[in-house]
Amino acid sequence: MNFDVIFFIGPQGSGKGTQARVLAERLGFFYWEMGGIIREVSHEDSEIGKKARELHDAGVLFPDDFLIEIAKDRLVRIPAEQGIIFDGIPRRIGQAEYLFDYLQQHNRTRMATLFIDLPREESINRLMLRASKESRKDDTREAIEFRLAQYEKDTVPVLDYLRQHTTFMTIDGQPEVPAVTAAINASLGL
Repeated sequence: MNFDVIFFIGPQGSGKGTQARVLAERLGFFYWEMGGIIREVSHEDSEIGKKARELHDAGVLFPDDFLIEIAKDRLVRIPAEQGIIFDGIPRRIGQAEYLFDYLQQHNRTRMATLFIDLPREESINRLMLRASKESRKDDTREAIEFRLAQYEKDTVPVLDYLRQHTTFMTIDGQPEVPAVTAAINASLGL
């Protein structure tokens, strides 16, 4: 495998976070999980941390310029020789354009995308099951459908961008976790 950057993308419930963590650990790559990084930042006693808390408390989507501000702050902390697996970014074209510009300026040009494909109804079923197992009261069917609609509106257009700028691989996200892991490893030649 000759990639130094791998993007994981797919709908909620596709298992991309699980797969991204497993692959990052196997390869020794930095695992960039956007939600976790935002949570870290929001606990910081800094201007960016204060802004993250305000946006979170207001319940609004984090705007691209703020996510890019976080990325600028965090990307410089990753050792140049360490690969990166991105999960949760890019979710919109502006984020993709920023990341590609940054990565190329820092000699990270061997990029792959693993698109974990999952039908909409299967995403809903998995998220509803997870919500009931974890007693997540905020994960109603309506809330899940709203998040999937956001994914379809904002993130699906990013797929074309990634197809043009990376080695793009589609992975069927429907099988059990070990089978999806095996398909990812085979796609990457591991």
